[in-house]
Amino acid sequence: MKKTDTASPEGRLSGNLGVAEIIFMVVAAAAPLTVVSGNVPLAIAQGNGPYAWTGFVAAAFVLMLFSIGFVAMTPFMKEAGAFFSYIREGLGKRIGCGGAFVALLTYTAIQVGVYGFFGWAVDDAVREWGGPHLPWWLYAFGVLAVVGVLGYRHIELSSRVLGVALILEIGVVVVMNAAIMMHPSPVPVPVTTGPAEPMGPFAVALLFAITGFLGFEATAIFRDEARDPERTIPRATYGAVAIIGVFYAFSCWCLIEAWGADSVTAVARKYLADGGNMVLDTASRYVGTGMRNVMEVLLLTSLFACLLSFHNIIARYQLVLGREGILPAFLSQTHSRHSSPHSSSLVQSFTAIVLVTVAAMSGVDPLVTVFGSMAGISTVGIVLLMILTSVAVVMFFRNNRVNKAGSVQTNWCPVLSVFVLVSVLFIILDNFTTITGLSMGISTFLAVMPFVTLLGGWCLGGRSVNVSGRMPQGQEV
Repeated sequence: MKKTDTASPEGRLSGNLGVAEIIFMVVAAAAPLTVVSGNVPLAIAQGNGPYAWTGFVAAAFVLMLFSIGFVAMTPFMKEAGAFFSYIREGLGKRIGCGGAFVALLTYTAIQVGVYGFFGWAVDDAVREWGGPHLPWWLYAFGVLAVVGVLGYRHIELSSRVLGVALILEIGVVVVMNAAIMMHPSPVPVPVTTGPAEPMGPFAVALLFAITGFLGFEATAIFRDEARDPERTIPRATYGAVAIIGVFYAFSCWCLIEAWGADSVTAVARKYLADGGNMVLDTASRYVGTGMRNVMEVLLLTSLFACLLSFHNIIARYQLVLGREGILPAFLSQTHSRHSSPHSSSLVQSFTAIVLVTVAAMSGVDPLVTVFGSMAGISTVGIVLLMILTSVAVVMFFRNNRVNKAGSVQTNWCPVLSVFVLVSVLFIILDNFTTITGLSMGISTFLAVMPFVTLLGGWCLGGRSVNVSGRMPQGQEV
């Protein structure tokens, strides 16, 4: 009998994603070319200049340390809620609900920021190619429609789209890095820089580095659609963090070498002030204008891949909260043919339309204000989630006595992770005004949003139909 396009009430997802495919999804969410073109110059200009690459190394170390406990607990997680599931199992249903809402805020914020970035980037490219200047939000709404269609369908279609975009964007950066490495000396600097400029705080480089890793928890979010999740998820987690960390740190170092340690800070600050793209011009000077044009197109596909990944992550968070009874139950429905969270995907698309409309009507700058402020919220949110998850790992293994991995993985590393992450959060909050470039009042409001959301989610956690904190019978995945 032929399947009809009706919804499944069970909240089941299906798929056959392997390690490489999940890594594609995670690294695509990290948007390598977007980070190299956006975060790296910002880390150099506003952070510690020629040593900005250390921020990416430090971020990779922090995430790898965090991943040890995260991976140790993975075999005991039977659903795709990622941080929500881990926090709930270790610290209880209500704090887990708070964590889920923080995750929704984190990914919704960065997604809105990337829509602003995408609209700005397309308009910049169109004008450079001789086209008209159009409002950024027209391009944002156009890509939003495409993301909505792909998010509605089966996850393997999204993974194939993301895989192609990812290979191309990593490839062009590798070519640029190789050209820089083979060049005997830095290219002549086209600006008057004078003596080496003073460096900014390391905290700024660290924030933009951590922002570049957003989405790495998708290794656990896609467990329902993974092949042999108990093996696939740990391997994909370590692989994604290692690949992202090495790629970012090395690319940042190459960009610094391209302009010279004494000049790179001033160059990056000038590009930031003038609104130019430092990385595209670097590619043009080392590889040629043809490569610059290719990279400009792939920057757009990188941003698109990032948007699609965040859409999939948010839709799956909403699905889990729907079947827990915290959000409306229709969000837990899955498509009978596509095996996708189609109802949640439609709601996510509508939410994005509303938020992009608000940003467009506000008249603010899509790159500096929309993307910059949303990146600040997201970084605080993701660090807060990792702190809660590390504490949850320790409490889970102490309370359940199912220590199969050893105390180093289940106790010592998660405890050390908590202390390191709390220090990172303090450093970021202490420099938050510098990071956002906004007033103290607005910066404070943005910084406390994840904490207020955590409290609000904790209060709403008491509404969960599933009072045991586990999946209702017959809905385990």
